[in-house]
Amino acid sequence: MSNLWWSALTGSASLLSLLTLSNVAHGQQLSVEELSLPDSSRSLDQVTSVSQLSDVQPTDWAFQALQSLVERYGCIAGYPDGTFRGNNFMTRFEFAAGLNACLDQIVAIVGGGDTLDPSDLATIRRLQEEFAAELATLRGRVDGLEARTAELEANQFSTTTKLNGEVIFALSDTFGAAVGESSGDPTQTQFGYRARLNFDASFTGRDRLRVRLQDRNLVNFGTGNTGTNMTRLGFAGTTDGVELARLAYRFPITDNIRGYLSGTGLSAENISDAISPIASGGAGALSRFGRYNPVFRLSSGAGVGLQASFGDLGLDLGYLAGNANNPTPGNGFFNGEQGVFANVTYSPSNNFNLGVFYDRHHFPGGQVNLSGSTGSRRATNPFGSDVAVGADTLGSQFRLGLGAIDLSGWVGFTWANAQNNGNGFESGDRAEVINYALALTAPDLGGPGNLAGLVVGVPPQATRVQRSDPALLGQEDTDTSLHIEAFYRYRLSDNIAITPGFFVITNPEHNSNNEAQWVGTIRTTFSF
Repeated sequence: MSNLWWSALTGSASLLSLLTLSNVAHGQQLSVEELSLPDSSRSLDQVTSVSQLSDVQPTDWAFQALQSLVERYGCIAGYPDGTFRGNNFMTRFEFAAGLNACLDQIVAIVGGGDTLDPSDLATIRRLQEEFAAELATLRGRVDGLEARTAELEANQFSTTTKLNGEVIFALSDTFGAAVGESSGDPTQTQFGYRARLNFDASFTGRDRLRVRLQDRNLVNFGTGNTGTNMTRLGFAGTTDGVELARLAYRFPITDNIRGYLSGTGLSAENISDAISPIASGGAGALSRFGRYNPVFRLSSGAGVGLQASFGDLGLDLGYLAGNANNPTPGNGFFNGEQGVFANVTYSPSNNFNLGVFYDRHHFPGGQVNLSGSTGSRRATNPFGSDVAVGADTLGSQFRLGLGAIDLSGWVGFTWANAQNNGNGFESGDRAEVINYALALTAPDLGGPGNLAGLVVGVPPQATRVQRSDPALLGQEDTDTSLHIEAFYRYRLSDNIAITPGFFVITNPEHNSNNEAQWVGTIRTTFSF
């Protein structure tokens, strides 16, 4: 073998070590998504032409040398997605594995080495011996990994389902007289929890069937305790044992359109982008009102939805029924409480998002909730318990990145119409409900994963109630409540975060005769 040929060989081997030996080795550079796939789907595939590697171009400085290694010696493997990832870092073990693969190929091509010059053959053998220890260690690691993988596969409960969850412990209390009272404290300090387990199954790698089990033992500071839903926490609630909190299937229709099918527990916020950096009940704002625009809370339950993206524009559509599984009169999938909604978002950059949301809703008598249980009683139902209501709701949201801080907010309007007689109201009587808020958040303040937040807003308020009988006017909220919230999420580790904070409601129920109410809590969130 000539010196020129040997120079090309050793130069190509060096190039392989600099660019891709991690691809030929044991696959340490695979992504999390690739590692989650079956072995047959994430194995490194031998390539026979450099054109099979989508991220290698003829203008690359190493193209010719790589082409030689692929097409002359066949000792290059590519990733399942057809990429080469030449800029990946590699270890000495990966270098040894790649070098050994290429040398074995060369020896095989020349028939075992009989036609090689003795000095060249000696050089090849010295290279193999140089990395013999690394290769032996690598083989041991691979054998150990295969044994552990086999044990895991033998003991896992499903090859298609992943388990993840979240547990919240919270110490909380309210301070201030209840609505309608001039003194006293209606609540005691409580310590409760919310536990969620999500079973996420995928059948194609791009879809997801989510089954969520939930148990909660955190009494809401709502109308039954403080006299107003404005004091509700965003993660509180109680269940009678473990419940099926969500059953929903998400699946791709095209590359930019995704479909949803919900049996229970899905809301407009789960299908639509609410454009709120503090929307999470376990990691975001502490209050129910402060998480995101309450207009997204109107539609929930069982139904269908679509998400589509067209460059900077997003379009979300859905139809959800709150009592779809109840066949009694005034319920069911089509005749009960139900809403159809659309959400349009515009995101020209990572630092700016804008959205407009619309919901057309029908509430049977006894099921009216125009505020998503975040506002005054009049804003929740301005017409009385027996009156069916049709409502048109419009909301707008935004987020603006300002370097170390984010500014976000929303405004929501609801125009509601009584649809039948009841409690003196007649068809055609109307009401208007408004809410708005601004939020200032500082991500990673004091460390990665931390979050400081300040929310100021007005919970849903009945600003106007029009009656067919002028003598029956006076149902609107005459004053204005102010919601002021501050919190700081401190991440102890990747899986544990503690969030102390408080919020205060001035003029609860939009009534200046009521004493301000304070809500304080320390939320600890475990995610896994």
